[in-house]
Amino acid sequence: MALSVTAGLINNYSVGIRSGFTTRWLGEVWSVYGDTVWRSLLLAGSCVAGTLLIGVPAAYALARSRSRWMRLFEELLTLPVAVPGLATALALIIVYGQLRGFRNSFAFILAGHLVFTLPFMVRTVSAAFSRPELTTLEEAARSLGANFRQRFLGILVPAVLPSIAAGSLMVFTLSVGEFNLTWMLHTPLTRTLPVGLADSYASMRLEVGSAYTLIFFIVVLPVLWSLQWVVQTFERRHGT
Repeated sequence: MALSVTAGLINNYSVGIRSGFTTRWLGEVWSVYGDTVWRSLLLAGSCVAGTLLIGVPAAYALARSRSRWMRLFEELLTLPVAVPGLATALALIIVYGQLRGFRNSFAFILAGHLVFTLPFMVRTVSAAFSRPELTTLEEAARSLGANFRQRFLGILVPAVLPSIAAGSLMVFTLSVGEFNLTWMLHTPLTRTLPVGLADSYASMRLEVGSAYTLIFFIVVLPVLWSLQWVVQTFERRHGT
């Protein structure tokens, strides 16, 4: 890892440190691939938002339902985790490939990432909703006249915030680093950071690919550390 990053800061990797240090390759990466950085962060953030809107209610439904059909739905929901990303991407292309506007858009990649990351949010939050004390708390609130919206938003969601934060961190991490699925779904105008990174190593100088790796760490690691801090803060406040 250290060697791959160092190569992006020297003039000529084959000569070594004797060639001198430079930021030239960082500038070249930013000029060619800078858009992929912001696109990946936007994609990961949108993926977190989407999994929250879909996954938290779905997790509650799975935790409270005793229907065997709901158990089947849960297994189907987790299927994309077991299926290779290339196969999932191919299925999306076969089904939606004729919709040119959608196929060439940012939303198409987002849909693929949602399919891949949603099970992680649902599983994490569903386990929290299934805790016996939350079931008891919800029953007590119902007996006191609280409607579903009041119970769900006022009692249950605040109680599982640490799990929601942990699920969000997991989804963001998976989305920002996802390559196989994105490689099949992207177009030249919707490249993401991992796809651009692979392209830089395959078609440009080693120094450029190494500089791109360094930029990846500089941009992504502070975001992940911040999200981890948020998760730990929620856990401390909720005593988990």
